[in-house]
Amino acid sequence: MSSSDMNNPPMEEEDEGDVFLGESDIIHEIDVDGEDLPDAFDDDGDDGGDEEFDENDDSIHTFTGHKGELYALACSPTDPTLVATGGGDDKGFLWKIGNGDWAAELPGHKDSVSSLAFSYDGQLVASGGLDGVVQVFDASSGTLKCVLDGPGGGIEWVRWHPRGHIVLAGSEDCSLWMWNADKEAYLNMFSGHNQSVTCGDFTPDGKLIVTGSDDASLIVWNPKTCESIHVVKGHPYHTEGLICLDINSNSSLAISGSKDGSVHIVNIVTGKVVSSLASHTDSVECVKFSPSSATIPMAATGGMDKKLIIWDLQHSTPRFTCDHAEGVTCVTWLGTSKYLATGCADGTVSVWDSLLGNCVHTFHGHQDAVQAISVSTNTDFIVSVSVDNTARVYETSEYINKMA
Repeated sequence: MSSSDMNNPPMEEEDEGDVFLGESDIIHEIDVDGEDLPDAFDDDGDDGGDEEFDENDDSIHTFTGHKGELYALACSPTDPTLVATGGGDDKGFLWKIGNGDWAAELPGHKDSVSSLAFSYDGQLVASGGLDGVVQVFDASSGTLKCVLDGPGGGIEWVRWHPRGHIVLAGSEDCSLWMWNADKEAYLNMFSGHNQSVTCGDFTPDGKLIVTGSDDASLIVWNPKTCESIHVVKGHPYHTEGLICLDINSNSSLAISGSKDGSVHIVNIVTGKVVSSLASHTDSVECVKFSPSSATIPMAATGGMDKKLIIWDLQHSTPRFTCDHAEGVTCVTWLGTSKYLATGCADGTVSVWDSLLGNCVHTFHGHQDAVQAISVSTNTDFIVSVSVDNTARVYETSEYINKMA
């Protein structure tokens, strides 16, 4: 029955009493495409339906291969179109921006894929799972190279050495593990944290390891001897567990964010807290130093208080506070530019100018919280993954070049 039939019932209906349709009255069933539905309202002057649908998805590519929430994301450092994603369906996928016909499944995990990382040369991709296993795949084909196990708890994160095929992983069982992926060999296990190792990485010079934990401590490690060089804990450091950390380009400083809403900067060489950045009023979900090319040393922090804060590190003061509709879950700088991007719990991805503090553009498309964002190596694309089961790709050039 059309909408006009419903609005203008037959005149004789009053005399007949109620009219009910039975199965025998159905002449033909038609499947209606959801995108066509707004057309029904065109006669009423509501012409926003179709446009609204398009306006709410700015992505140029959507990857829908996953059957569950997405948590993990990595963009290749050598191929601007190659992306790895992973999530709650216990799978990882390699896929290419602009090539909907090609995808390689990365199977093998028995629990959610929590982290993904490409090796420095783009040849390998590592996946970490909540099953406590790290798998290494050939990045060009998706062929499994090796399975690295040992941890007694789920993998929180995986990272590669900046100049070799050495994999590092932090586990929920308080330990940190290191393997040689080429030789499929266990190298070292690091003990020192009392709770889950929530974040960590090699320093960019490859000489040290820095980790953060739910036990509210940061540890600087010697990768060769497994010794802890510095343990940073207690006043004036975090009072609750660390969620995120980043290391600056010259390997001298680590910035960390915590459940307690605080941000601290530690001198990696001395182990001393050199700066405490207090402005967030809820957990700090993401922290990133500005690129080494930045004219002013800055850092960006995002929190569940719905704020991105861009910090002036010379004065340890907020340079700009950028408000969001919901919590800021992830942040990344766009290559060596002055721009950075944030992922938000409302499903949006926004690009910001760090020197002016303004929002250059907000991309819409996800139907639920963004969990991670990454930028293609040529900075043409921002990729985001969400708990809405999709990964989306947004083109930056139109907005960045306009503002440059």
